[in-house]
Amino acid sequence: MRKARQMATCLALPALALGVAACGGDDDEGATAGGSGSQQANTNCTAQIGVMAPITGQVAQIGGEQLNFAKLAVEQDNAKNKTKISVVEGDTQLQPAQATTVARQFVANDKIVAIVGPAGSQEVSAIGSQITRAKLAAVAGSATATDLTEKGTFPTFFRVVPRDDVQGPQDAQYIVDNIKPKAVMLVDDQTSYSTGLADAIAPVLEQAGIKVNRESVSQKQTDFSSLVSKVTPDTGVVVLPWQVAANAQQFGQNLKEQNKSAIIFGTDGLYSPDQFKIPDSYVSSFAPDITSVPGDEEIVKIATEKFGSFGTFGPGTYAATHVVNEAIAAVCKEGGTPSRENVLEQIRKTNLSESILGQPIKFDEKGDLIGAKFFLFKVGEGGKYELVPNA
Repeated sequence: MRKARQMATCLALPALALGVAACGGDDDEGATAGGSGSQQANTNCTAQIGVMAPITGQVAQIGGEQLNFAKLAVEQDNAKNKTKISVVEGDTQLQPAQATTVARQFVANDKIVAIVGPAGSQEVSAIGSQITRAKLAAVAGSATATDLTEKGTFPTFFRVVPRDDVQGPQDAQYIVDNIKPKAVMLVDDQTSYSTGLADAIAPVLEQAGIKVNRESVSQKQTDFSSLVSKVTPDTGVVVLPWQVAANAQQFGQNLKEQNKSAIIFGTDGLYSPDQFKIPDSYVSSFAPDITSVPGDEEIVKIATEKFGSFGTFGPGTYAATHVVNEAIAAVCKEGGTPSRENVLEQIRKTNLSESILGQPIKFDEKGDLIGAKFFLFKVGEGGKYELVPNA
């Protein structure tokens, strides 16, 4: 993570001019497979990127974190690469209809050469056809539904996080091997992300001889008393592949009110130490807690000073934004002017040896992250999240 430390140091310098002087030069984690180097570089490297995130609404905490980290990545990469990249914000509210509207605006703005996001799989499904027709790349830091890349219908979509068909079986096997419940309640929140993940979890549990009670609720539901009443005495685990942490917190409170002892096992959206604090729960996440990633110390310090506490959604978006920024810089280094077509080409060539996520970033032919993995955390007393080793 030497580059991560270098980028953070650049941002901390008192003047941008000093940052450029100190941090310009060669870049050993360039986003491309390389050019011939014979072209004269474009020294006026100017571009816009669109950031799609739920900035307001039910999960505004997630969207705000994503936007903050996207801006941080742009600020640091501009200093390092001598680029002039700016961010155009698009508030999706985690709603497919709103994401479609934002995508339409981004597609119509020909100055936008790539998109970071959107946050949710259901949003990617909604905008996929639009960005494909426009040859507009989108790099997501949190959308995990398997079919977004498996079907090959959205060839301009990439992600720096794993797919549900990695997470689902991994989570289910941990439940089988370590918690060993007789029965499990599996509750989706009626989004493509949630139903897809639930579909990946259920067969592994059933094959192990665990009884699975499948339920479904709307993200808009906020009282789960009636659902909790269905938790039987032999139900040892309730799996919540949800996107709204506050809903899971309420579910946990309803469990306590009804004296039910089932353990909550949640996914990605539940990673929110400020909102989900039910002791002895588990949360599986597509990204690590970067406060424990070696080499991320400076970025953690800067982010904490700027934004306060944060979870896993911001760092994933930082990584996605960095991919886009490096692709734009690569176009300019080869003497080109950033466009949707040449930035898309460079994103496909991405080959970063290091990242804020503690792993290399390189995409396969489907746009998936090679070597992607999930991380499991257990919630302790006081809501402290602890990484479960070797999970």
